[in-house]
Amino acid sequence: MQKALKPLVFVLALSPAAYLVYLGFTNDLGVNPAETLQLETGTWALNFLVATLAITPLRRLTRWNRLIQYRRMVGLFAFFYAFAHFLTYLILDQSFDLDQMMVDVVKRPFITMGFTAFVLMIPLALTSTKGWIRRLGGRHWQMLHRLIYVSAVAASIHYIWKVKVVLGAPVYYAVAVALLLGARVVWQIRSAKSEPHSGLRAEMGSTSSSVDANLP
Repeated sequence: MQKALKPLVFVLALSPAAYLVYLGFTNDLGVNPAETLQLETGTWALNFLVATLAITPLRRLTRWNRLIQYRRMVGLFAFFYAFAHFLTYLILDQSFDLDQMMVDVVKRPFITMGFTAFVLMIPLALTSTKGWIRRLGGRHWQMLHRLIYVSAVAASIHYIWKVKVVLGAPVYYAVAVALLLGARVVWQIRSAKSEPHSGLRAEMGSTSSSVDANLP
């Protein structure tokens, strides 16, 4: 059962991308295909970012430790969709004009936030293996992978500023990220009060054994 579950999660995570490819081939991306691709890839990147952040709290609440085995895969899919989102912007909006892209990044705050979120995910994806945990050491690896917190916040702000509304889906994502990060703060405070440093030891034990890309 466990062996069959990982391939199933992989296929399910890849299915939104496959569906977008299908819509592209059938010319069903709507009147503005570029906008559709950007919106869908960006939304799925946020979905997987939130899912990655949710795995550790769910594991703690349910005590189903096997959940941690999926964190690396889910985190890498967050990067995959973020990369696709970035490519749609670079290719369809900027036509590979890197100079204009950087002007856009500097001058347009919502793009600044989105670009920040994407860039911060790059080292997380690159250092998502056991080899990098050994090279960096568990403590340094964990500190580096806390960048996902900043990335998730920046991505949420990017979405809100992009659509220019404070209602609906953008707010739901922001609230979800806030709750998931807030839960970590609460657990750290409780852990520090009950047994100093025990939270760090427990978390490092889970990260080193599970080799997950994106974080406690």
